[in-house]
Amino acid sequence: MTSTSIIRPDLTGKNRSSAPSTIFAMLLWASLAIVCVFLFFVLAIIVQKGIARFHLDLVTNQPSKITPQTSGVASALYGTLWVCVLTAGFALPLGIAAAVYLEEYADPRSRWNRLVELNIQNLAAVPTVIYGILTLAFVVRGPASIGGVVLAGAIALALLILPVVIITTREALRAVPREIRDGSMALGATLWQTTWKQTLPSAIPGIATGSILALSRAIGEAAPLILVGATTFVTFNPDGVFSRYTTLPVQIYNLVPQDRQAFRDLAYAAILLLLIVLLAMNAVAIWLRNRYQRQW
Repeated sequence: MTSTSIIRPDLTGKNRSSAPSTIFAMLLWASLAIVCVFLFFVLAIIVQKGIARFHLDLVTNQPSKITPQTSGVASALYGTLWVCVLTAGFALPLGIAAAVYLEEYADPRSRWNRLVELNIQNLAAVPTVIYGILTLAFVVRGPASIGGVVLAGAIALALLILPVVIITTREALRAVPREIRDGSMALGATLWQTTWKQTLPSAIPGIATGSILALSRAIGEAAPLILVGATTFVTFNPDGVFSRYTTLPVQIYNLVPQDRQAFRDLAYAAILLLLIVLLAMNAVAIWLRNRYQRQW
């Protein structure tokens, strides 16, 4: 005759172990709530003070120091578009090509390649003003000496987002299963054909998402552009890469300290416009990720 014993769970010990987890979760939720309340408060102030000036004249009229009631940010908006397009033209092809080389061609055991990867990761955390100083020393002045023009601002922002583009592109390439590469090369395709026909098309959703988020970060930067000569008061739209310019963050930086309330209202309206542009770009990135993301 055999006897069986019933093993009862230690409910007391379980409660003791779950109590710290519950407290920690409550602290996390409280922190999230505080951040959300703060952000909602800031957004409410921006919308309240900027909605009165948020109309068509804001994007069609040029800045004016005489009549702030009808002043706009047309030159800053066009300057932002110029700089954003040039930044994408510089950073995206170079960043994607560097990521493809490091992920598909470079030897991960090489000391040189490991050093390059380490420096790219470190550059992603460098303060933005450092890129402005670098561009000021070598592009605005120094060897190139092109001055504070649109091209200089685009180079500064391209250097700023280049490490981010490389890192996000590498992550998108790593998400592609190795079996796709092996199957392509087993059928006789070269490494270049496999990369161009199989790996890159499969990684496009992740690459596009990372690139848009990197560009949205560049649009909101003011510190490096102030260093490289983005003037704070420009009453004309840029007409080329060697034209003087300003951007929305720099224009906002110039309007906020003004004494007259009309200029401050214009600053709030410009902030609201910049927020809408950034939210639109982030929404497009999220849509691309959800629409074209593949489940391997």
